[in-house]
Formats: sequence, structure tokens, C-alpha cells
Amino acid sequence: MDEGKDTKKMMFFTYPGDLKGTGFLTWDYDQIGKEDAKWLYLPAMKKTRRISGTSSKTDYFMGTDFTYDDMGSRHVDEDTHKLLREEVKDGHKCWVVESVPVDKHEIYSRKVTWIRQDCLIAAHVEYYDKLNKLHRVLTISDVKQVQGFWTIQKMEMKNVQTGYSTTIVVKNSQYDVKVDKSLFTVAKLENFLSLRTSDVYSSSSCLGAGRGFPSRQCQGFR
Repeated sequence: MDEGKDTKKMMFFTYPGDLKGTGFLTWDYDQIGKEDAKWLYLPAMKKTRRISGTSSKTDYFMGTDFTYDDMGSRHVDEDTHKLLREEVKDGHKCWVVESVPVDKHEIYSRKVTWIRQDCLIAAHVEYYDKLNKLHRVLTISDVKQVQGFWTIQKMEMKNVQTGYSTTIVVKNSQYDVKVDKSLFTVAKLENFLSLRTSDVYSSSSCLGAGRGFPSRQCQGFR
């Protein structure tokens, strides 16, 4: 849900059984310098963990190859940017941009992004570690218009240093759905089973991790 320039999102795992009810709530603030708020609810422990500071930037989300920060949005002024060139990537004309984080606590020293000129969505991102060695590669291979909005439907994050990868597939995305802003609270995060299916914004997204974990399914809305 958008509140001005800020965005609130919530997602829950529905499969496998040992992860059912695990929830993740994010409040992404547009204001530069204001840290985004993130909470992870673990039903087995009946405990909510606030994800903040360095943990948000360096810890991996639910054992995948995405960090907690990757699961949110990023303000353009959190990095300094340099246009390197224009080139075609996977059939799409792109701007190639190098971005260096202002905060030196980030997990990467720089990233290079291929931004599609037709939809302004990244098609490919390379993340380099503190030694300037390629660390992770994000590939966005399925972008379609849904109700007039360009929507990412498939992305893969590969850790080239470990050989593991994680794929996220988003299905049944819906826009302009009325959602009560009171849903985006820690109290609701801890009470997933009370939420109605009609509250779901993106009714199904599947996460498959290459770390020996089974596929996971989750529901989310914003």
C-alpha cells in the first residue's frame, strides 16, 4: 500500500508446513536517511524480530540468496550513480549504470545495473563484494504489463561465489485493490490466519532456493 511516497508491504509463507504463518512486514520510506522498518514473525517461536541496521543489509532472507534489503525498495539517493554506456541485453535496449552505496556497511561495494529503456525496470544486476569480485547476479527474465502496470513476474538471484541461487515467481498480481491500511501492523503480522483471501494483493508467489531447501509458497499484499 502506498502512503504518499512511502510503501508498506506484507507477505506470508503458506508452504511448506513448518514455515506456514511466517510473515514479513516492511515499511519502505522515501525520505533519504530514514531507515526502512522491517519485521519478521516466526510462528514456531511466537516471536517477532525487528530487522534493522547491519542485519538488514547483510543477512539473507529466510535462507535464500536475497538479503532483507533486497526484499524492499531502495531510494535512488542511497547510491551515487554513473552511466557507463547503452547496450542491448536479452533483446532490450538498456542503460548500463554503475551504483556505489553511500553507506559503507552495505554487503556490496558497487553494483552494475542494466535498466530497460522501455519500462525502466532492471533486466540484470551484478553485485560486487568489498574486494571488487563478482558476488551475486540478479536476472529478471519475465516482465509483463498487468492492468497497465509493468510487473516483474520472475527473478533469479545467483551467488556466483557459492553456486547457490534463488528464484522468485510472482503469480496473479492485482492492482487497485482496496486494502485497509490497518492491516500493515505488527499485530496483523502475528495473526496471519485472520486475514481474508480478498485482502491479498499478489495472491501467490513461489520461492525456490538452491541451498537444499524445498520450494516455498507465500501470499503477499501492499
